[in-house]
Amino acid sequence: MIRLRGHHLLCLLGYRGMGYSPDFCTNMTAIYERLREQTQTRVVLVEGPDDICAAYPKDKPPHCEETSVAHRDSRVLEKLGLRVGREMSWADVCGAVDETMEAGDIGRICAGCPWEPYGVCEDGVQRIKRGEELPPVGA
Repeated sequence: MIRLRGHHLLCLLGYRGMGYSPDFCTNMTAIYERLREQTQTRVVLVEGPDDICAAYPKDKPPHCEETSVAHRDSRVLEKLGLRVGREMSWADVCGAVDETMEAGDIGRICAGCPWEPYGVCEDGVQRIKRGEELPPVGA
């Protein structure tokens, strides 16, 4: 089972191989590809740092426990109609995105995120809404 915090549900939709360090990208890519290839993989929604945060570089200013990040988690879970502690498949996460999100929601929900201006998360939401699979990293 993969432990995920709220905002990482959307980060994974937009992940295209960019990250904070090579080790972070290796970890994020492994999680992304597992979920992409095995959509029935179970995830549990957690409060605070998760399996993606585990590889955040120790030499960078920590942000995984900042209030702004926790607020982003809450906004995402509220929008998706989910709650901390829920266990579900990745396919069900994508179903919740399809039912509740529009690509334009990203700018509001993820305001202040350094990755938001790249537009990759909006693209990920659009792919889900069109019923498309997420692309392999590097495709």
